[in-house]
Amino acid sequence: MNKEQLLNIKEKTYPLLLDRLKSEGYIIDGENICPKGKFYESQTRIVLRNCDVINPESIEEYIARDGYLALEKSLHSVSRQEVIDIIKDSGLRGRGGAGFPTGIKWESAFVQEADQKYVICNADEGDPGAFMDRSVLEKDPHAVLEGMAICGRAIGASKGFIYVRAEYPKAVKSLMNAIEEAEKLNLLGDNIMGTDFSFSISLRLGAGAFVCGEGTALMESIEGKRGMPRNKEFRTTTRGLWGKPTVINNVETFANIAQILNKGSDWFKSIGTEKSTGTKVFALVGKINNSGLVEVPMGTTIREIVYEIGEGIQDGKKAKAVQTGGPSGGCIPTRLFDTGCDFESLKAIGSIMGSGGMVVMDEDDCMVDVSRFFLEFSVDESCGKCTPCRIGNKRLLEMLDDITKGRATEETIKKLEELSEIVAATSLCGLGQSSPNPILSTLKYFPEEYYAHVGENKTCPAKKCKGVLKYIITEKCIGCTKCARNCPVSCISGEVRKQHVIDQDKCIKCGQCKDACPVGTIILA
Repeated sequence: MNKEQLLNIKEKTYPLLLDRLKSEGYIIDGENICPKGKFYESQTRIVLRNCDVINPESIEEYIARDGYLALEKSLHSVSRQEVIDIIKDSGLRGRGGAGFPTGIKWESAFVQEADQKYVICNADEGDPGAFMDRSVLEKDPHAVLEGMAICGRAIGASKGFIYVRAEYPKAVKSLMNAIEEAEKLNLLGDNIMGTDFSFSISLRLGAGAFVCGEGTALMESIEGKRGMPRNKEFRTTTRGLWGKPTVINNVETFANIAQILNKGSDWFKSIGTEKSTGTKVFALVGKINNSGLVEVPMGTTIREIVYEIGEGIQDGKKAKAVQTGGPSGGCIPTRLFDTGCDFESLKAIGSIMGSGGMVVMDEDDCMVDVSRFFLEFSVDESCGKCTPCRIGNKRLLEMLDDITKGRATEETIKKLEELSEIVAATSLCGLGQSSPNPILSTLKYFPEEYYAHVGENKTCPAKKCKGVLKYIITEKCIGCTKCARNCPVSCISGEVRKQHVIDQDKCIKCGQCKDACPVGTIILA
């Protein structure tokens, strides 16, 4: 395979692709192609440019969209150092969460002297509600393979691994097919495109451990060991997989590479902000009218994403907060919705970009319960290697349980904040260091909800935490006895056609009485 052959495939396939897309009602504006609808038209699609556009099982359709031309360029038109310089100049930062400059990471591995180097694609997407990586792997797998091959060429690596969740069987199948297709056309394998560069890619399936999204734990897992973080004595670009220089980037980062080489670093820098260039893909979920994957320029405000692309909150309710960054992120109140979604801006308000989860919450959500939900996830997923994460997060969860169940005092809140800061400062890896973020951000922006749970009249303003609420039968009760007949612990008494009463000492707060009441006279208060 050479450049002329790639262009011949493009010339043959592109008109057929356009005809199909036109017949299906796609919006076609030069190179910009997207499904019809405001949700898509309001986006800037670089990473998602081929998703739902090409057939992921057809390498010809990927080539029709300039696929593998960037790899050809890296092999024949520019040197390895020039490839790295282009990526450095573009300002591309890792999209997996930390935001480390991609070009600097590649250069660090490039200058190492070693008989073997590795490239790893971190596709271990574990954040609740996140599905960015999965969509790219399923719908545009060659973009990731091409990005990895370019990285391999640049740093001098001959072997790549994609660490992908076994819970993504469709993505695994898509990747296996794409690797096979690329090898047949000599775009992967030995002596790619007639050069002395050889690069192979293998899959490694993760068993669903969230901690294996952390780079060193991921490498331990690939090596056949238990997935636990390493002490950070060396950068992975110095001593990584099997002690060799290793570059780890995530799916979204690699999916940007070919476009940057094809269109230039200046083009990429023209999108986004000065320090956060390009676009970011968010999984917009929660109490939102239009949910799904959203790709927007860095710096786009939360308000624009929620109200313009997402078209506002479900059922006409008011937004309360947006949580970004998954279990490691923070909850952002509506008064800060004009904050831009870029690395610096989100960090300044106590949240993170993370891999791109964006959960929208409305007035019915309790921020204490939200913190408890995310922390429970972190406790379950902790590897247990370091004491602050293993023990500290467990104690934090117990305090949150006490708050939501009416067993806490104001002193509990003080201890909660103090221990959160200790866990964040002393944990070994990013999981433990960031796990208190949901607590610290909600304490900062929604302190009144915490104190309502522990005050003299313990209550949950959002009516979510049943442990501090009571079921009450109002004076509108018609005395039909349905509530009493459906109560599993027989705590409701009263005469026929007269107001009934709930014995609060016996009530288990199951809600069956409320569900059974035909006139809606039972309320949580």
